[in-house]
Amino acid sequence: MADVPGRRSRVWLSAAAAVLLLGAVALAGTVQGHMRNHAAPASDFPNRPVTLVVTFPPGGGTDTLARKLASRLEGRLGQPVVVENRAGASGNIGAQWVARAKHDGYTLLVANSSYAVNPGVFSNLGFDPARDLTGVINIAYVPSVLVARPKAPWATLGQALSDTGNGDGRQAPTMASCGNGTPQHLAGEMLMERSGAIWLHVPYRGCGPALAGVMAGSVDLAMVTASAALPLIEAGSVRPLAVTSPHRSPLMPDVPTVAEQGFEGYELDQWHGLLAPAGTPLAVIDKLNLTVAALLREPEMVRSLKALGYDLARGTPDDFQAIIDKDIARFGRLARDIGLRVD
Repeated sequence: MADVPGRRSRVWLSAAAAVLLLGAVALAGTVQGHMRNHAAPASDFPNRPVTLVVTFPPGGGTDTLARKLASRLEGRLGQPVVVENRAGASGNIGAQWVARAKHDGYTLLVANSSYAVNPGVFSNLGFDPARDLTGVINIAYVPSVLVARPKAPWATLGQALSDTGNGDGRQAPTMASCGNGTPQHLAGEMLMERSGAIWLHVPYRGCGPALAGVMAGSVDLAMVTASAALPLIEAGSVRPLAVTSPHRSPLMPDVPTVAEQGFEGYELDQWHGLLAPAGTPLAVIDKLNLTVAALLREPEMVRSLKALGYDLARGTPDDFQAIIDKDIARFGRLARDIGLRVD
């Protein structure tokens, strides 16, 4: 019996080893299962319609881009691609909808830079950009442009900025934007902060409605995307005063930048990109990225988007996510500096 304690020790050791071994096997299975989820083959994706959720109403630049993208994607994916507008709260409503969708690649978000502005100006987005959505591809950049109503009394940005409306019974000029917290709202606030001008901000539910307001004379000015404004500028329906990009747009070479008109260093371009719910298999995200990137190399697509003022981007999902993260931090600091909150 002298060797019983030794045998008992060996038995307990063997049992402990078995437990450790079983735990290791279980952990390996969990890790492999996780890897399978994120590396699942995308060969059968998509096998049903894909929905592109646009965070702004029809008629604006984001909507126009999404519809051009959808019409070309259908041919490459072999399935219908449906555009669904879910506007409101500067894009938060549409983003929240996609954040809560199944992470299978069939519900995607077409957003612009307002997605990165909103965390700095809204106290409650209804979703967490760092946790709930992930970048697929940066599609294009576009500048914003400040336009005036056709019969406005100003021919230049400086004249509009110096018009306080005082002295003759008139109110200060009104400036429409594409919505509270949008890059256009931020661009207008930056301009007022730099110049000392006092304009009354009038938020609309998208760039299309903002342009309709300025054409109707309901507001004096509108800060909107160049892609949405370009056809109306060419038709003489609105008068352009300045673009927000660091250089003049080749489509509007006669329209000076804000920086050229006394505000050196002023710039705010807007990206447009595709995002998916977090947890979407990486193989699906990669397939979508490569498919859209291929579309953006098609000569017809290039001509079509450049004609609307877009500067095509592309890049990897990680590239786009890095841009999003950087802009959330950048716009958050800017919003704090000028005291901008919209709720």
